[in-house]
Amino acid sequence: MRLLASVLLALSLTPCALAQQVESFDGFVASFRAKAVAAGVAGGVYDAAMAGLTPDPRVPQLVTAQPEFSTPIWDYIEGRVSADRIARGKAAMARNQDLFAAVGARYGVDPYLLGAIWGMETDYGAVLGNSGLIRPIIRSLATLVHQRRSRLVEDEADLIAALQLVQAGPLDAQGLVGSWAGAIGHLQVNPSNVVAYGTDGDGDGRVDLHHSLADALATSARYLRGLGYQPGMDWGMEVVVPDGFDYLLASRTALRPVSFFAERGIARVAGRQFSEPDLGVFLYVPAGKDGPKFLMTQNYLVLKGYNFSDSYAMSVAHMTDRLKGGGGFVDDWPRGTVFPNLSQRQAIQRALIKLGFYQGSVDGRLGPITQQAYAQFQASRGMVADGFITKAAYTALAKAAQ
Repeated sequence: MRLLASVLLALSLTPCALAQQVESFDGFVASFRAKAVAAGVAGGVYDAAMAGLTPDPRVPQLVTAQPEFSTPIWDYIEGRVSADRIARGKAAMARNQDLFAAVGARYGVDPYLLGAIWGMETDYGAVLGNSGLIRPIIRSLATLVHQRRSRLVEDEADLIAALQLVQAGPLDAQGLVGSWAGAIGHLQVNPSNVVAYGTDGDGDGRVDLHHSLADALATSARYLRGLGYQPGMDWGMEVVVPDGFDYLLASRTALRPVSFFAERGIARVAGRQFSEPDLGVFLYVPAGKDGPKFLMTQNYLVLKGYNFSDSYAMSVAHMTDRLKGGGGFVDDWPRGTVFPNLSQRQAIQRALIKLGFYQGSVDGRLGPITQQAYAQFQASRGMVADGFITKAAYTALAKAAQ
């Protein structure tokens, strides 16, 4: 999966941004050649790969429809960590038991975590043959770069990396296929990270993440280690938070030992015990005081390196547990929550700026920074400072900012 570029993608492909483009697609293809050649792509490889290329008209719509950033976290998780997908995942891992065990032993990455990513990304390889979803990525990446050249360098790096992969072989520009965002293979790794971590897992002398599950698992295992994955460490645990707890301590900017939270009354759900009091964690309350709460480890942040969305990371974490035979979350989600629309989310950010709690951009994307700012506002008004932004937050902030 793509990283921060995926998070910011929707912001840059607005109608206004597209209208500001002055270079034709053919002009972009011609001008980008020098940059690719300077990065080591042979001129002949570039010309063959880009010959006759046209923009992919699907990309703008796909960008703005990313469910990781537009669906309530519980709907996202439950739509992906379904009973059917869990059952198919267990069966798929059983069929490849020796391979998963070997990759886990060699790279120190939990095989069930790799299985969870496999299921999340390509439904255990089922979508790889779907030509509506999996297509040559040179065209998609060229479209992204052309439309957003002044926005993010990650797209350019991935396009160049894709061209480098074509140059190295065995796949040509038509054979190098992946998602509309350029992610490749069973576990959907973006081209830059295929170049950095691509691994011949089956020993056939080539790296092909699309046709070889062994190559894909080994590559993603190395990629996760490169992101800081710690062997033997779980992603986190569901906990119970006592009434009166200071939710301003729910910050991911610094890890604190489990004992820090235990001393303040936090306990594991269902009477389970903390086994590692010195383990570094942070408190995460994705749905505020009325939803499930978690102590998260460094390995959860690694999942956010694989894909920046918390909904995605939580889904992978939960699927990992379910593939191992674990159950659902103990606490339920606040399903009746009413959320603000885009204009209201932007108004929330403007109000937080006016009140002195927020210094970020007014983009309507309510990530951890905006949530922390809202928590500060809540604390200043004597409210439970859980940072959970609902439509009621819009009403409260509009009144306070008058």
